Amino acid sequence: MTIAVATDGVPAADWREAVVRAASALVEAGAAGEGYPDACVRVVEENGPYIVLTKGLALVHARPEEGGLAVGVGVTRLATPVEFGHPDNDPVDLLLAFCTPDPDVHVGTLAALARALSGGLADRLRAAAGQDDLARELKEALPDA
Repeated sequence: MTIAVATDGVPAADWREAVVRAASALVEAGAAGEGYPDACVRVVEENGPYIVLTKGLALVHARPEEGGLAVGVGVTRLATPVEFGHPDNDPVDLLLAFCTPDPDVHVGTLAALARALSGGLADRLRAAAGQDDLARELKEALPDA
């Protein structure tokens, strides 16, 4: 993983703002281009809330050609959960955002995130004391991503 970012206590009025905030952290870190947050919103608008993978967790992303400049993974913990319209897993309080520069790396990063989540990453992120702990948990969970 090239870049890991963490934001904590982020306010968001709705899912769109939550997605933009999570993806914007990747832009600010230099891992994604300026258009990446809007591309991530379009993913949900066009495909529905499939990015809400489990209770309270959304995986924010877009296709590599829509702005991935480097491998970047970020975690955003919301101040107040938001609804995405998922029938089982709303509301969302935790967003993992990622970007990659090419499709092969995209699949590998997605697989690394899936392994980390199955190993309890979401629970550890929710239990983290603050932004520094969020970043540490993310980096420890994805050492080879």
